[in-house]
Amino acid sequence: MSDIEIAALRVLAAVAETGSFSAAAARLGITQQAVSARMRSLEARIGTALVRRSPRGSAMTAEGTVIAGWAAEVLAEADRFAESVTSLTAVSATPLRIAASLTIAEYLVPGWLRELRATGEKRAELRALNSAGVMDLVSAGAVELGFVETPEIPAELEATRIATDELVVVVAPGHAWARRRSGITAAELARTPLIMREVGSGTRRAYETALVAHGVVETPALPYAVLPTTTMVRATALAGEAPAVLSVLAVAEALTSGTLMAVRVRGLWITRPLSVVWPRGTQPSARARVLLALISEGRGVAARGE
Repeated sequence: MSDIEIAALRVLAAVAETGSFSAAAARLGITQQAVSARMRSLEARIGTALVRRSPRGSAMTAEGTVIAGWAAEVLAEADRFAESVTSLTAVSATPLRIAASLTIAEYLVPGWLRELRATGEKRAELRALNSAGVMDLVSAGAVELGFVETPEIPAELEATRIATDELVVVVAPGHAWARRRSGITAAELARTPLIMREVGSGTRRAYETALVAHGVVETPALPYAVLPTTTMVRATALAGEAPAVLSVLAVAEALTSGTLMAVRVRGLWITRPLSVVWPRGTQPSARARVLLALISEGRGVAARGE
C-alpha cells in the first residue's frame, strides 16, 4: 500500500470525475490503454476493485468512490505543496512587491528584508507612501502586501495586526514644554500648532482620533507645518521650531541622546496598530507568507510598554 504514485491517483480521480476511461485519458492527455494499465496496477496495490467493468462501460465500485474522494484530497494537498515549493525556489522574473507607510518603511522594513534575504529570497521591491496610498496600491493589485499604521481598513482588504506603535509628543530641549515636569493637558496640546504629516498619514489620523477619544471637543489648531515625511517632521522638531507627534520608532535615538524631549500629556496615551493588508478573498503567496512569518516572530517589537 505504500509509495502509491501521485500519477496513479490522478488517473483514479479523473476516471471518477469523468465516468469513463476514454474521457479520463482525454483529460490527462494519455492513451486509454495507459489509463487502464494504471487502474489495474492501482487495484493490485490496494487489493480491491475500484472500477466495475462491463460491455456497457465502467462504473466506480463503492470502495472506488470512497478511495477516489481520498485521492482528490491528497492531490489537492500535493498541488498546494508543489505551488509553494515552486514559489519559494524558482528564480522569479518579478520581485516580491510590497508597500509600506513611511514610518514602517523607514524603521521596520529594512530589518524585515534583511531577514528575508537570509532565507534566499533576494528580490523585493518596496514602495513607501502614507497609509491611505498603501491601501490604494493593494486594492489595485499593484503590490501583494501593504503595511499600514491605521485601524481604518477598507472592506475589500484583509488585515492582520503585526504590532502596536506608540506616538509621543516631542520638543527640542529649549522649548518651554521641555521644562514642564507636570506635563500638559490634551486640550493644551490640541490648541497648539504642531509639526504634522499630511492628511491620510497614519500618524496624523492616530493623533486626531486619540484627541476625540479623550473627550477633546474643540477642533485641533491648524498645523505649524505640514511635511511629507517622518524624517522632515523630526528634523524640524530638532530645530526647535514647534512640537511634533511622532512614533517612538522615529525618535528613539533622539530621546536617548537628549536632542529631543518627550512631553507627558496627562491622561493621554496615543497608540495605533501596525497591520499588514492584502486583498480580501485571496491568500498571500508562499514567499509573502515567509515574510509574514519572519515578522510574526518579532511581533510587538514596535510597541513601547506592551
